[in-house]
Amino acid sequence: MENPLLAPSPDGLPRFDAIRPEHVEPAMKALLAELGGELEALEQSVQPTWTGVVDPLERMGDLLGTRWGAVGHLLGVRNSTELRAAHEAVQPEVVVFGLRVAQSKPLFEALVALEKSAAFAQLDPAQRRIVKLLIRDARLTGVALEGSARERFQAIATELAEHQTAFSNHVLDATKAFALVLREKAEVEGLPESALEVAAQSARAAGEPSASAEAGPWRLTLDLPVLVPALQHLKRRELREQLYRANLARASSGASDNTGLISKILALRLEEAKLLGFASYAELSLASKMAPDVAAVRKLLEELRKVSYAAAERELAELRAFARAQGETRELMHWDVAYWAERQREAKYAYSEEELRPYFPLPAVLSGLFGLAERLFGVTIRAADGEAPIWNPDVRFFRVSDESGAPLAAFYLDPYSRPAEKRGGAWMDECVGRTRVFGGGTRLPVAYLVCNQTPPVGDRPSLMSFDEVQTLFHEFGHGLQHMLTRVDYGLASGIRNVEWDAVELPSQFMENWCYHRETLLGFARHFETGQALPDALFEKLCAARTYRAGSDMLRQLFFSLLDLDLHDGYDPGGRVTPFDVQQRVAKLATVLAPLPEDRFLCSFGHIFAGGYAAGYYSYKWAEVLSADAFAAFEEAGLENPAALRVTGRRYRDTVLGLGGSAPAMEVFKDFRGREPKTDALLRHYGLRAA
Repeated sequence: MENPLLAPSPDGLPRFDAIRPEHVEPAMKALLAELGGELEALEQSVQPTWTGVVDPLERMGDLLGTRWGAVGHLLGVRNSTELRAAHEAVQPEVVVFGLRVAQSKPLFEALVALEKSAAFAQLDPAQRRIVKLLIRDARLTGVALEGSARERFQAIATELAEHQTAFSNHVLDATKAFALVLREKAEVEGLPESALEVAAQSARAAGEPSASAEAGPWRLTLDLPVLVPALQHLKRRELREQLYRANLARASSGASDNTGLISKILALRLEEAKLLGFASYAELSLASKMAPDVAAVRKLLEELRKVSYAAAERELAELRAFARAQGETRELMHWDVAYWAERQREAKYAYSEEELRPYFPLPAVLSGLFGLAERLFGVTIRAADGEAPIWNPDVRFFRVSDESGAPLAAFYLDPYSRPAEKRGGAWMDECVGRTRVFGGGTRLPVAYLVCNQTPPVGDRPSLMSFDEVQTLFHEFGHGLQHMLTRVDYGLASGIRNVEWDAVELPSQFMENWCYHRETLLGFARHFETGQALPDALFEKLCAARTYRAGSDMLRQLFFSLLDLDLHDGYDPGGRVTPFDVQQRVAKLATVLAPLPEDRFLCSFGHIFAGGYAAGYYSYKWAEVLSADAFAAFEEAGLENPAALRVTGRRYRDTVLGLGGSAPAMEVFKDFRGREPKTDALLRHYGLRAA
């Protein structure tokens, strides 16, 4: 019987409507056997030319990556016990095959010979970069290792993949396992209507068919669209504390305990780095990033830490004084900060986050986002629902074309939170990338855009918080870099081979447009009345942009420094625990020290299950780039459509178009005309004077 995982739809997209867990193991084993035969044949006949070694490498990598990528995607958005078991059964073989390719001596020698040949000079700059990166990556994947060292490296890679998948699954399980069901109206005092509706909907889904926003019961979970409003608005302090403590203890006990996995992952990463001749995993991580070394990262983080720490201290003192003035006699604790910060925001700027939600129904936000892309980058986006198989009825499909109507790309949008089967957070990933390696013209890129925003309730559309609007803009920015690439080589198109600490540039860049008057007021309309967001409310929103900016920046710096310290100089086999490192870093980078029992690391998926190990600093590194890039539009004139169009096309042709075909610094300088500066970032945060 035809296996849907191996037989994409007619236009090359995964058949998400047909793929089931039982398809995964037979499909992947058959594919790996086929690719294994191709690899052996290639090793015996490899030629030191582009078509003799690079094209076959890309083709094999693409066939494996798209099929296995579809499985990984489903694990993130439609998780199940059966799918986990199927994934776990095949993952070691996938990892081993990937290493077999990367560590192939004949292919490596052919690449080195190509680099040294006269033909190398005839390749275009993107091709030459790809060859150099393939050689670098082979070295970083242990091509030079022999005997027991090679075997150990392979074992480490397999173990790490298994541990990281388990870490992610544990976080999902722990999130799903916790619920606080409230039945008395007094208990939910302070919760806004939108949060009550989501909590009642959650209760209905959990077996309380009569639950309503008015009468309850209300089910509060650790899912962010539920947790954040609860911490911001619940008047009952003991309930906020219960939720806060449950969240910081997530995945730190019972069957979902990640404590042991943290130490195993850190120990394996350090061993891997030392096998390759690096002193730390951070050094190995930075060998393929934009930052030149660990010292350069620490220098930037310290520059920002000094500025933001002083601001965060002031902000905490002001918040304590505000709470006291409102009659709060108890010491301000962690579960009080979000609550009192929201009260202070309401008092300072005379609006609440909840007031904004009715102005941000998802359909209107999408319309505004697509209109912005059209104005800046000359692309048209149209709904194409029904033209691609999907994994959930809420998933949308869109096609992107240029001004002439020629197709450029497509993307899926999976917007809503589904805590029972979908991991938290938001992300962009590639479904397929742009390439010409398969012949028959250029295959166009397709992206996944995944969010976890507030779902629709009843007949109401998804009413987004302003944070959720920014998140959607952020992920769309990633998607644009994948979709608007001009590079036809799959190994450098889109986000491929963009240095990790530059990959957040286009995403964070897009967030700035949420504060642009024409953009925001162009789509922010009340979902019932159609009334535009009042000018006065927009002004307050902009004024509040720098509210607690020092605290927000310091929080990201804390994560960055903690990640760096765990991967640079820390001995996972010693007496100091990762939680001791957390407390030590907190003394430098928090103004309200974590609780001794804080186990946040157990759910820190970015560094233990994602791609940000020794790379969380990338958010700040890239934010310097993105703020400076947006400053080019400010200098051109944010109220000058013609100037924005010219600058937008230049941005599209460089930052979005060049992908990994050139080093990120060169790409940035092509757009900006110079190296990046921190001035714009500090100005946007309201911290430049400091």
